[in-house]
Amino acid sequence: MRILVTGSAGFIGFHLSEALLQAGHRVVGYDGMTSYYDVALKKRRHQLLSQHEHFRREENMLEDYGRLRAIALEEKPEVIVHLAAQAGVRYSLENPRAYVDANLLGAFNVMEVARELEVKHLLMASTSSVYGANEKIPFAETDKADAPMTLYAATKKANEAMAHSYAHLHGIPTTMFRFFTVYGPWGRPDMAFFKFTKGVLEGAPIEVYNKGDMYRDFTYVTDLVRGIELLIDQPPEAPDARSRAIEGDSLSPNAPHRVVNIGNGNKVRLVDFIEAIETACGRTAIKNFMPMQKGDVPATWADNSLLRTLTGYAPQTDVREGVQKFVDWYREYYSV
Repeated sequence: MRILVTGSAGFIGFHLSEALLQAGHRVVGYDGMTSYYDVALKKRRHQLLSQHEHFRREENMLEDYGRLRAIALEEKPEVIVHLAAQAGVRYSLENPRAYVDANLLGAFNVMEVARELEVKHLLMASTSSVYGANEKIPFAETDKADAPMTLYAATKKANEAMAHSYAHLHGIPTTMFRFFTVYGPWGRPDMAFFKFTKGVLEGAPIEVYNKGDMYRDFTYVTDLVRGIELLIDQPPEAPDARSRAIEGDSLSPNAPHRVVNIGNGNKVRLVDFIEAIETACGRTAIKNFMPMQKGDVPATWADNSLLRTLTGYAPQTDVREGVQKFVDWYREYYSV
């Protein structure tokens, strides 16, 4: 199968592209290589992917619709997995325009390409942040998610709405997946697990918000990728083609559009996650306890039953196992 992956030099896009190539697919990786974090890390990911015979990389911005369209028309992907975005909840407070440009205009350009090519399945990344400060947990796809706490979350919720309109108007089978606190090797340096590990190994203080009294559904990256792979083969059906209803399904009554959580299905207290990093590093963290940061929520926790129903699979890597793998990678990559 021919698959276009946007954000292929990113954390999740790299792992997904690698898995798809290993499975025998042709992958066209499209990435803007922005300087939001270490570009050398992104380039190294693309270099590794480029060792595969069936990988083609294109380093350009999604906002450049002409180039994106030209690559797509040349390669004619059957499936598009849109992962590229301006990431980071906190950075959206500092540079909101970057989120509008990348997450709204970029997503629109991807949907236009999907429409023109009439792809078999468009899959787009959303986020658990769209649930905002919902008090009902675990979060289910059918829960109301109309009160985003940050612009980042708002752009992702907008992507879901935009994708629904395209699915309805143009019949594009579309799956939006909501990620829950992804971690693992080749991670992003701006993410907490990366910063915590760096601080512990260097003996530097780490900032722990809300005194560590927060809960997250930590999802190991290869578990997440496996979920995406399996969802590729589960395009939502059009309303007139449906043969049965699935309990708890988020499938739209008006379009071939579905939202799916991909999370571990367990909530872990932040201080316990830090303790796992300390154990893996063999050192004790110097903790600088901070108040809750603007835009943060006290807990995220995925109801992953829909993913399990659709694919027979749900993430299952234990946090301590996943953290150990990340720390091992960190030590090797940075020669610590």
